Amino acid sequence: MSGEVRNVIIIGSGPAGYTAGLYAARALLEPLMFAGYMSGGQLMLTSDVENFPGYPTGIDGPEMMVHMREQAERFGLEVQDKNVERVDFSERPFGVWVEGDEYRAEAVIICTGAEAIWLGAEGEEAQKGRGISTCATCDGAFFRDDEVIVVGGGDSAMEEATFLTRFASKVTIIHRREGFRASKVMYERAASHPKIEIRTHRSVKRWLSDENGLSGAVLEDPRDGSEDKIACTGAFIAIGHKPMTGFLDGEVEMDDSGYILHSEHTMTSVPGVFAAGDVVDKRYRQAITAAGMGCQAAMDAEKWLEDQH
Repeated sequence: MSGEVRNVIIIGSGPAGYTAGLYAARALLEPLMFAGYMSGGQLMLTSDVENFPGYPTGIDGPEMMVHMREQAERFGLEVQDKNVERVDFSERPFGVWVEGDEYRAEAVIICTGAEAIWLGAEGEEAQKGRGISTCATCDGAFFRDDEVIVVGGGDSAMEEATFLTRFASKVTIIHRREGFRASKVMYERAASHPKIEIRTHRSVKRWLSDENGLSGAVLEDPRDGSEDKIACTGAFIAIGHKPMTGFLDGEVEMDDSGYILHSEHTMTSVPGVFAAGDVVDKRYRQAITAAGMGCQAAMDAEKWLEDQH
């Protein structure tokens, strides 16, 4: 550890982190970012981003993250591709530990995001972003007139399936048991749609692919182990997200699922600690909303630091 105390440390990258870094750097706060080993967040798994303003022909997710990072670095954001192991927000300057080294900062912005929960079925890794997605809003338009499946039984699965009927010729919901966690109204909306078929007592055992990407899945009945196949060029896994907040160890207030709660604007329950993006937001989960909140968090941090002096 150096004796230096930074104005702002940003934990995490992605659209929220890089936008926070851009705004903090332009405010001459000389921010330091710990981007994580997997810098760039969920968009590193997205092949085409067509719904972010300013890219009329779309852009590759990883390429977009490189652009965001380069823009923030141009104005003075310092980035280290390392993971934060733990923090101490009990006193200021706040403590942040990275690979055994201790760093101190007057303000911290947390942008670690949330990771989609994947099935882990055979062949999944190879088809992520090549037919298998966790975001219908992001990727649904790529499957115009195709047959797709949605895996899950909660409200988000019903919502994704209903949304996908705008593009796909047929949507099959795959659920491992008879009962659904989804609310009655969401379930009824999906079940009554002419383009949606619901298949219960099925789980994905392995994914099938050809030279064009995803081609289908082998489904297993958990009751007797029997198998059958379903053809699809797109699959959407909607079994939940997990916020990346384990390293915080309860240092800020969170909900029961581990998402950080805001107390005032983007400030957390600890004055001087801010949070932005999918680590807070379980409703929208879009690159554009994460970037907007990253901007807000940096501006809130700048204002708060001014008020302290």
